[in-house]
Amino acid sequence: MAEISWTEDGATRSARWHSENGTPAPERIEIIDDAITADQALRRLRTGTALLWRGDYPGARQLLNAIGRRLDRRRAPAHQDIARLFTGHRTQRAERARLLGGVLVELEPGHRLDLRRAPDVREACREAYGEWEETTLLALSELLGVLSAHQWQQKGVWIPALEAYIHPRHSVFSPVRAEYVDLVAEAPLPAVDGGLRAFDLGAGTGVLAAVLARRGVERVIASDLNPRAVQCARENAERLGLGERIEVLEADLFPEGRADLIVCNPPWLPGAASSRLELGVYDDDSAMLRGFLAGVEEHLTPGGEAWLVISNLAEHLQLRAPGELAGLIADAGLEVIGHLSTEARHPRAKDPKDLLHAARSREVTTLWRLRPAGH
Repeated sequence: MAEISWTEDGATRSARWHSENGTPAPERIEIIDDAITADQALRRLRTGTALLWRGDYPGARQLLNAIGRRLDRRRAPAHQDIARLFTGHRTQRAERARLLGGVLVELEPGHRLDLRRAPDVREACREAYGEWEETTLLALSELLGVLSAHQWQQKGVWIPALEAYIHPRHSVFSPVRAEYVDLVAEAPLPAVDGGLRAFDLGAGTGVLAAVLARRGVERVIASDLNPRAVQCARENAERLGLGERIEVLEADLFPEGRADLIVCNPPWLPGAASSRLELGVYDDDSAMLRGFLAGVEEHLTPGGEAWLVISNLAEHLQLRAPGELAGLIADAGLEVIGHLSTEARHPRAKDPKDLLHAARSREVTTLWRLRPAGH
């Protein structure tokens, strides 16, 4: 990680720079405290100056919220073209994140936050980052994200299909939307001789692997490229008493061998992710979707099925052309043998004030049952 230096009280100080999103270390740092106003802070942030907070912790959060409110006053222009509307909205959200990320805090060795009235952040930071022995600067917004993720990890997300909680980790996409989980819980399992073996590609928290195991799948091999997701899925499997039936591997899509059922819930929107967490939403050039479809025939047992679980939001946002998904399935030598669909039930789909309501209100999530053509 980069070393960063600044001048404070007439002396040069230095620390390690950390950013989960790969944001470069700031070139200019100014020391601030409770005396600064949100308008003053925002003007400095727009010049590229990072602001290192030395006031009390509640004041830091208040400043960040006040800057956020000022940025939220600007809305993406209401283009009739939904694709341009979405692009403008995403550009503004990225700028908002960049500016808010300029408010910094300093963590002492061992993840100690030495601010007045600051909470104990050590356990949350150890869960997210591991052990640190150096003084480190990072964005306050990132630290707040770590604390929020830690709360979710402790509390868990209730999954009706499991009648149990799933506990997400920092930078692992949380299964807060039930639609895709319910579809995997309801689709008819393929009829094969002997115990059913399944692959869960892009396992994340391991929620779909757990659903399959609870449905009676004898062996589930779950894979993910994110080491934190691998650890998270293993923890959830053990917590649910399914550790002996679910194996979690760090792998790029397919494990070795073949399975009777291959399940994949790829990111639903084509595009480049701007953070690790966005990797659960954006699939650059639909690479994961294409890789899954291309590898099905090689990894599926005779008589088996592949389940693709995906929303049509990309079509409504004009990020994927109508019929393009069907073309990708056919080009991979696969055919559709059935499907289950459900309308979106998340709050934004029903909020007419949401900027993208026209697209979200028509969103449908579908589980496509696939097999090699002609089999």
